[in-house]
Amino acid sequence: MNNIHLNQDNNVNKVTGTHSVELWQRGDLQHAKADWLAEEVPVALVYNGISHVVMMASPKDLELFAVGFSLSEGIIETPADIFGIDVVPVCNGIEVQIELSSRRFMGLKERRRSLAGRTGCGVCGVEQLNDIGRPIAPLPFTQTFDLSQLDAAISKMRGYQPVGELTGCTHVALWLNEQGEIQDGREDIGRHVALDKLLGARAGQGWQNGAVLVSSRASYEMVQKSAQCGVEILFAVSAATTLAVDVAQRCNLTLVGFSKPGRATVYTHPQRLC
Repeated sequence: MNNIHLNQDNNVNKVTGTHSVELWQRGDLQHAKADWLAEEVPVALVYNGISHVVMMASPKDLELFAVGFSLSEGIIETPADIFGIDVVPVCNGIEVQIELSSRRFMGLKERRRSLAGRTGCGVCGVEQLNDIGRPIAPLPFTQTFDLSQLDAAISKMRGYQPVGELTGCTHVALWLNEQGEIQDGREDIGRHVALDKLLGARAGQGWQNGAVLVSSRASYEMVQKSAQCGVEILFAVSAATTLAVDVAQRCNLTLVGFSKPGRATVYTHPQRLC
């Protein structure tokens, strides 16, 4: 997978997706200082020539984003349903052009047609409402995790946020193996996009045993995306919402919030934890 960046005039930009700026600090408005900002770029996911969604995202790991989003939204069942991905800079953002199998593309078109026919106020809001109630097969209880192994992973989170280290502006999603070791981490300005990128990387590696750790709160979308991809345990650094807990309870996902050194609040299905 290639990293794609809009800025081409600085080696740091090519690595991290950042942009250099000059700014002024309170207490010294006379002297500008150099600093970094995280890039925020419109990214359109285009399936077989039809634009499906535009997300604001960091312009890197976009192939992984395409795979993870497609999996977590139920557009594909496996990465093999995608025949090709092209990342194409355009004048006002980036297009990620995804070639789906005929079967999965027909399913996507039927889904969009069904959603569009149920409302007079636009597809976007209906997709969100339907996504809340979208049935997800209950997860099995095959995973376990020792909470004593969580602290070490939390202490290493910042090492997987090169853009965040420069800008203080990103979220990160990590995949932990059964021993609590970090196997991969992906960052983005959006917590959902960071999770999708991680889920795409996880699918490519075929990892099954382990858990997800995210630097954000746990919203229902984070729970739903994780469960859709077969993740049984989700740790969040911040709180969970009521709807996230409801969805996690229904789909048998173990949801843990306030995951910080020496602390963890288990909202659902604690039997996977020890």
